[in-house]
Amino acid sequence: MNQERPLIAIDWGTSSLRGAHLGASGQVIESREFPRGILTVAPGQFEAVFHELFGDWMHAPGALCLISGMAGSRQGWQEAPYCLCPAGFAELGQHLLWLQPHRIALVPGLSCLGQDGLHTPDVMRGEEVQIFGALQLSGRDSATLVLPGTHSKWVQVHSGRVLQFQTFMTGEVFALMSQHSILGKSLDLTGAFDEAAFVQGVDQSQQAGSVLQRLFAVRTLGLFERLSAAALPGYLSGLLIGEELRSQAIPSHADPVILIGSPALTLRYTLALQHLGIACESHGAEATWTGLHALASQLTNKP
Repeated sequence: MNQERPLIAIDWGTSSLRGAHLGASGQVIESREFPRGILTVAPGQFEAVFHELFGDWMHAPGALCLISGMAGSRQGWQEAPYCLCPAGFAELGQHLLWLQPHRIALVPGLSCLGQDGLHTPDVMRGEEVQIFGALQLSGRDSATLVLPGTHSKWVQVHSGRVLQFQTFMTGEVFALMSQHSILGKSLDLTGAFDEAAFVQGVDQSQQAGSVLQRLFAVRTLGLFERLSAAALPGYLSGLLIGEELRSQAIPSHADPVILIGSPALTLRYTLALQHLGIACESHGAEATWTGLHALASQLTNKP
């Protein structure tokens, strides 16, 4: 791609829509954010919404727009088939879905097959550009990366290619347990985060036994006043995040794990990893823009 060509980088998710007008070196010239996730857009209206919110940016001579996230899902603007792992920038570039040739394209997202007996498929949309962006920011081409959220992702990258990843429904399970189960009757969700209770939950998760039994213990610890109602949400969070870490078996001498997300999302994972003696580093929203800029830099003039 001609490095002087303006890049319009778009992250179009389920509940929100973010965009950035990037300069030749990837610097953010202007950014915008709207509560216009794909679920708020009527079928057939994606192009109209895009031009309403970002059309002025597209008037720049030679502007190129890359759109990552759920806009490429079956419920989005148009379905962009997943790119099968192992995959890097080259594979993503080859599988871009061009909505307007040479001008607007959807990034396809990634899929992989699990290493279990069923070869269970796993998928991501949007996280792939964050992964490559964070690697660029870290100056690394191999790493274990974690993207916390409703559905947390653990990703293995080697030599600039995503080899394998796993999705954990940690955030969603926390929401369900704390708001829609018997545990919610014991929890005070309005108080400040209790770091000590969180670490206690992480420690408990590393012991032999089942997380299903430990979840019920959240209630009994409250019943017998071993933990306060304000401390229990942190303890529950520690149990669930700790379960993710227990399944990964990361050696303490490994290179730092790369966390990607807002400070609020990465804080607890940082605490858990450091408590278990595992080094980590964090990157935020800038990973998306860096990843899309790096992807655009790999493109030729022919899609």
